[in-house]
Amino acid sequence: MSIFGSKNTIKLDIKEICDLLPHRYPFLLVDKITSLDAQNGKIVGLKNVTMNEPFFQGHFPSRPIMPGVLIVEAMAQVSGICALTKDASLAGNLFYFTSIESAKFRIPVVPGNTLIMKANLLKSRGTISKFACEAFVEDNLVAEATLTAQVITEEK
Repeated sequence: MSIFGSKNTIKLDIKEICDLLPHRYPFLLVDKITSLDAQNGKIVGLKNVTMNEPFFQGHFPSRPIMPGVLIVEAMAQVSGICALTKDASLAGNLFYFTSIESAKFRIPVVPGNTLIMKANLLKSRGTISKFACEAFVEDNLVAEATLTAQVITEEK
C-alpha cells in the first residue's frame, strides 16, 4: 500500500519510518506509527522508553527520566512523518524545525513507559507546516508543544 495520497488511515513499522526519516540510533525516537492520516494532518506514533537508552546514563542516573528536549524531538519526528507523507513530491526531503511554541512538561517519562505522540496539522503553507503536538503515557498528558517546521530539499 502506498502511503502517499492514501485515503485510509495506515500504520508504519520501523523499516518504513527509516525510509522516511534520516534519523538513526540514538536519534531516531519513533518506533511505530499506529495511525497516519496525512491528508487530514493527523498522526499517532509511539516510542518504547527503555533503560537501555544512552541518555539515562547521565540524566539523573539514580532516578532516570527522559529529557524534555527529547520528548519534543520525538513529537517533531512524528510531525515530520505526517508532513513528508502528505504529498509524494516531498519524499526524500528533510523536515527542519523553525519554531517551538508553548512547550509544557507535566509528568516525567521513565524507563518502562510507552510514549504515545499525537500531532494534528494546524496549518500548512507551501513547505511550512505547524502542528499541535501532545505526548502521553497511558492516558496521562506528559508534554505538549506547538511545532513549526519546513520541508527542505536535500542536496544530493
